[in-house]
Amino acid sequence: MATNPASNDRNDPQDAERIARWEEQERAASAASRDIADVPAVEVITAAAVHLLSASAVKVGLADDPENQQDLDEARKLINSLAGLITAAAPEISDIHARSLRDGLRSVQLAFREASVIPDEIGKGPGEKWTGPVT
Repeated sequence: MATNPASNDRNDPQDAERIARWEEQERAASAASRDIADVPAVEVITAAAVHLLSASAVKVGLADDPENQQDLDEARKLINSLAGLITAAAPEISDIHARSLRDGLRSVQLAFREASVIPDEIGKGPGEKWTGPVT
């Protein structure tokens, strides 16, 4: 089965427009693949960590509208993921990159503890499985 809509033998103008859009999307995807190939792994890892860190900060209530954006269940998932990524990637990304990410992680872990109505036991909070107790 062909995935290219150009394989349809219709002369409908809408098909021609759809085919043109598909071909443009293919060119864009190809360009993106080439672009990502040029990005060093350290940058990809740190970018992913920064996205997780930013999302965690919003979900623990450190953003502009904490009443509407705070969601500690979501924050826990993000912080756990961030802690796992930083712990696993630290040997690969060097101490200079890992140190600032660890500082940010610790900040959101402490903010989570402060925002929790019923705080987790020391060592049982989000990410503490990988980082150890945060106080």
